Amino acid sequence: MADVILETNKLTKVFKGFTAVSEVSLQVERGHIHALIGPNGAGKTTCFNLLTRFLAPTSGQILFNGRDITGARPARIARMGIIRSFQISAVFPHMTVLENVRIGLQRQLGTSFHFWRSSRSLDRLNERALGLLAEVGLDSFADSMTADLPYGRKRALEIATTLAMEPELMLLDEPTQGMGHEDVHRVTELIKKVAAGRTILMVEHNMNVAAGICDRISVLQRGAVLAEGSYAEVSRNPLVVEAYMGAQH
Repeated sequence: MADVILETNKLTKVFKGFTAVSEVSLQVERGHIHALIGPNGAGKTTCFNLLTRFLAPTSGQILFNGRDITGARPARIARMGIIRSFQISAVFPHMTVLENVRIGLQRQLGTSFHFWRSSRSLDRLNERALGLLAEVGLDSFADSMTADLPYGRKRALEIATTLAMEPELMLLDEPTQGMGHEDVHRVTELIKKVAAGRTILMVEHNMNVAAGICDRISVLQRGAVLAEGSYAEVSRNPLVVEAYMGAQH
């Protein structure tokens, strides 16, 4: 039996008569990189928003480690270990790279909302923060202002801040969106590296990115699962070729 960390049963979201996600049933296995792919408008990001309860499902069920989290609030889902990134880079531009990661680590001190404390109270987190920056290849940028980083390195910083929250399941929303070829390669290799011993569910529109790193791929079209399997299996599926490759070419 597969060790399933996240499962959805007939997950559905309807907006004023428009079905954005239609009876999506997924099983994400522990330790795998699983991708949701499909053309624009396929319902990928809406599906992510349902998993993290940024949106409430119209119907269906979400299970995390066998527990029903369908009605849980976003903060509780995050505390349980489901941590997500967003399509738009979500870092603090006017803080240093190290300070960004320390914010992610601050929850461990139980002082997340103690805004009156000196920033020196966070110095004990520096060693762990530098270790996370080394993991994503940014240790030499620790004292750099985040606003000065190239786009691809900002995405790497976002992965470091996500890792700082100690996720059991990382949700990465279009991690290579808007990148040139060199940055896509760097971030793809980074995802492969940080996936060791972790579980990642990612939304991706680039089939080549998914091909290189994913254990399993679910293809969405018009909000429904069109096909599922390894890259070799889905890339040979005539329905996927028609719906997805046709959209790309």
